[in-house]
This record gives sequence, C-alpha cells and structure tokens, in this order.
Amino acid sequence: METESKHRILILGASGFLGGSLYKELCSYFKTFGTYYTDNPTLSKNKHFFQYNLEEDDVFEILNIVKPTIIISSLRGDFSAQVIVHKHLSEYISDTNCKLIFLSSANVFDAYSKYPSYEHDKTLSHSIYGHFKIKIENMLLRLPKKKVVIIRLPMVFGTQSPRVNKIAQSLKEHIPIEVFPNLIMNVTTDSKVSQQIHYIINRNKVGVFHLGSNDLVHHDDFIKEIIESMGIKKAILKNVFTTNDDRYLAVLPKDNLLPKHLQLMSHEIVEELKYN
Repeated sequence: METESKHRILILGASGFLGGSLYKELCSYFKTFGTYYTDNPTLSKNKHFFQYNLEEDDVFEILNIVKPTIIISSLRGDFSAQVIVHKHLSEYISDTNCKLIFLSSANVFDAYSKYPSYEHDKTLSHSIYGHFKIKIENMLLRLPKKKVVIIRLPMVFGTQSPRVNKIAQSLKEHIPIEVFPNLIMNVTTDSKVSQQIHYIINRNKVGVFHLGSNDLVHHDDFIKEIIESMGIKKAILKNVFTTNDDRYLAVLPKDNLLPKHLQLMSHEIVEELKYN
C-alpha cells in the first residue's frame, strides 16, 4: 500500500520482547528502524538498527539520522534515564512533523482496585513503576493531541514472552510458580498488540488506547490454563495474597474501540500458546 510506505518508523527498544514483535509486524510495510542495547552481531550488521544505551547515549543522534515520522517507545531500563529520554523525544516531536506512540501500562491505575479502568479515568498509582509511567504520560499529554498515542497494556503473554518463559523454566526446575488468586485482570499477546498498533498507524489514530482482552480473568486461573496448555498436569503453585478482597488491574476500552477482528478474548491467548 502506498499510504503505508511514506512513514519512517523508529522503535526504541526494538530488540526487546514487545519491540521485536512490533519490528516484525511493521518492517514489511514501512521503512522501520530500531534500537538495541546488548551487543548483538546480527543487529550490528543491520543498517536499520542502532546500538543505544539510554543512560549514556544521546537519542538526538539517532533521531537526526533516521528522521522518523513515527517513534514507538518500548524502552526498558532505568526510570529516571527514561524520563530524560522522553523529555528529549517531546522536544523533537514539538519541532518536527513526528508522532510518538508510547507503550504504557495498566499500572498507572494500580491504586484503584475496586473496578477495571477506562481511557479517561484519572491515573493514580501506589507503585514506583506506575508512578514512572504516569510521569511520562503526563509529559506527553501536554503535547499537541495529534502527535501522541498512549497505549496502556495489561499483562502481555506470547510464546516467547518473559512471563511464559519463566513459567516453563519454573516447571522444568520444579520451582513454585507465584499466582495471585485475588487479582482480576485482562491480558493480551505481543502479536495482537503489534497488529493493533499497525492499525492505529494506518488509520492515523491518536489518543489513549486500552489494548487488553475484552474479558477479565483471575490471575491464578489464567496461569493454570497456560500450564495446562503446555501439557502439564501437575505444577507447584504458590498463592500470594496481597489483600483479602478481589482487586482489579484491568484496562478496558470505552471510547477508542478497535474493529472486531483486532479485539481478543483471554481463551484465544491460551489457544495461541497451545499450538506453538
């Protein structure tokens, strides 16, 4: 499609789990560039990848080479260094014809435990991680609306996800797997998030998106289903109770709904893991 090729996309954190999935999804359609952190002979030979240490390197150097029209931030690492990077990205976006897609988290609502959260709910967090994501969200929300997309994600699973790998490793080593019986959440996969972001780019959407499953699950039930999908009948589970009551950590959409084929239910995630 001609409309797709006009974009130059820079994925910050493209060697990570989610960033890598996004790169795979987008690179056939757009001029797509990415950053990686750890020395990687394969990526260092790839002209579309730049080694980048967010605590030491200047992001402007990469921005000036790539001249992106869309930046996707899926960075991980030191929180205060990330805040500085996003200040620099905000400056760049203010001065250029560029849009930023920021991957945020359901944790921006982790102080509210009685209900699921929707796009326009006020953010409030009791965790360091949630506080940090809110700080960046608030910074970006001061930019012109047409230049910012905030993607709030619940727990992300996938065949190569750190969460699924950790479960597999624990099963192999007969280590107890922590589950939270009181936690009600929604979930997603890296492949679905990548398709959804592709759609958001194509349709030139802006604003806040909650990209999780349409249904809610208890953390312990969902993890048990994943274990069963691996063909394991018995596993050692360790129940962790943070409160006596059920608590919600779920991001549901109310206004920014995506088309039906881009929505998902939690059982589809288990199915996907089963057949891989």
